[in-house]
Amino acid sequence: MTNPLTRLLIVDDIHPIFLAKLQASNIAFDYQPTFGREETLQIIAQYTGLVIRSKFKVDITFIDAAPQLKLIARGGAGMDNIDDGYAQEKGITLLNAPEGNRDAVGEHMVGMLLGLMNNLNRANHEVKNGLWRREENRGLELGGRTVALIGYGNNGQAMARKLSGFGVKVIAYDKYKTGFSDAYATEVSMEEVVKQADVLSLHIPLTSETHSMVDDEYLFHFRKPIFFLNGARGEIVSIPSILKALDEGRILGAAFDVLPVEKFPNLAKQPWFISLIKHERVALSPHVAGWSVESYFKIADVLANKVIGFLHG
Repeated sequence: MTNPLTRLLIVDDIHPIFLAKLQASNIAFDYQPTFGREETLQIIAQYTGLVIRSKFKVDITFIDAAPQLKLIARGGAGMDNIDDGYAQEKGITLLNAPEGNRDAVGEHMVGMLLGLMNNLNRANHEVKNGLWRREENRGLELGGRTVALIGYGNNGQAMARKLSGFGVKVIAYDKYKTGFSDAYATEVSMEEVVKQADVLSLHIPLTSETHSMVDDEYLFHFRKPIFFLNGARGEIVSIPSILKALDEGRILGAAFDVLPVEKFPNLAKQPWFISLIKHERVALSPHVAGWSVESYFKIADVLANKVIGFLHG
């Protein structure tokens, strides 16, 4: 049975299925989706659990203000807005729901890749503005190419499954896993990735190790021009390095659902912003790859099951 002292504070918008499942399991909660960091800090000491998406950082200061906290549940895949190391030191269990949005991310990134390879954004703009340029918008076929995935967790595996009907060779490198080859991807070394890749897609979390990982040095080693996809975390990639590689022809096209700085007006203040948005071989979306109509439900459903399992366990 659930501890009667258990009390969750939910400070982000979440699908009603999450609340319904908690109610059905007799788990007490307060739903405050409009709360910001300051409002939450004022009352978090009263709660044993926190449910959040990406609204604010759950850092050392925040955790120290919550002496009763035993659980932090994040409605999403990554945990990079939470100081997970310090939380674990304090005996706080961390739960997330990467299973809930992995299919959405896979489909979105395949869509961005096909858009790049077939010049869809440019062609759409030109036709709407009275230009009919067939030769200049001739596309490239995905079939027969090698797609390299960096990271083979939930999102990497989903991406591999989505690619299975395109006649591509999918290879994957994961620093923290071995023996993971399956029907959809073949495990390889990073040396093989840089030799074989025609497409490079990131599926790794943001950590101190992966921060700014994709830079000039990283990109230098690839033997062939590549299409580059980032639907993981923006801070993993140096945007100036991508722009440089695009200008040099070492990257044929780049798609970003995530950026090192997101939302306006701060995004527009970045020194690389104008170059990025003006580049016709760059495709952008506003961090929505994992936020489909279906994943909104699935994330909440998966996370509710995990929270209930933890509290009942």
